[in-house]
Amino acid sequence: MVQVVKDHLYRKSVAIVLAMQVNLQRILTIWILVAAFACGLRLAFPATPYDATPWGSGTGLLPYLLVVGAPVGALLLGLKLFPSGRVHAQPAFRFAQVGRWRKLDCLAAQDMTQFGLYGVMASLLVGIALNVPVRTLEFLSSIPALGSFSPPWFIGLYAVMLADLVVLSSLYMFAFAMALRLVPLFPRFLVMVWGVDLLAQLTIAKLVAGLDNVPTDVDAALLDMLTGNVKKVLISAAIWLPYLLLSDRVNVTFRHRISVN
Repeated sequence: MVQVVKDHLYRKSVAIVLAMQVNLQRILTIWILVAAFACGLRLAFPATPYDATPWGSGTGLLPYLLVVGAPVGALLLGLKLFPSGRVHAQPAFRFAQVGRWRKLDCLAAQDMTQFGLYGVMASLLVGIALNVPVRTLEFLSSIPALGSFSPPWFIGLYAVMLADLVVLSSLYMFAFAMALRLVPLFPRFLVMVWGVDLLAQLTIAKLVAGLDNVPTDVDAALLDMLTGNVKKVLISAAIWLPYLLLSDRVNVTFRHRISVN
């Protein structure tokens, strides 16, 4: 019975990964349409009114073009830098030193059943991809559009939160592209992104603390959101870092080595 469940979950993971690979262009199109619509709704309800000039509301459009387009651009850049079917060189130095391993050549690794983005690895891929819409929804639901007469404290808050969303969404999508192309540097790049994410949340908290005249309720709500972001990153790292270090599938696929029992 247990083996039947394992086989079912494995087949489902294969279907999910293949669907992401085959329908990637369609997924990107859906993202652009849905995210653009959500950003349009956010623009319709700014923190302060737009001025009466014809380009008044247009000045607030550029940030949302970055929100929609930056992760798409990062994904496409990653796919271009790492073409499909190419065998990428292994790094000269291993940071993942835990365990005992035997090296494999690239052809031997590809012939093994543990090779590929299936099984539990598919869940990690989905989690990385979902990070972008989740962060975008949090930003759109909590940070109003600027408008034309926003106070200085809100402009500063908006700028740092926008930068956080655009940069981190782009990094996660680049990591996603590396995973799809089986780039050996993917595990360490993802760990680096987690570190950047944690540093970004702490930096934002420090920057916002230095802003003058921030309302108490806004400050408290922002602190809750940043704390939630830190918790999510720490939970993700706690769950997935051991997997990235010790999983046979990760090691065969990205490091071309197999555990020695």
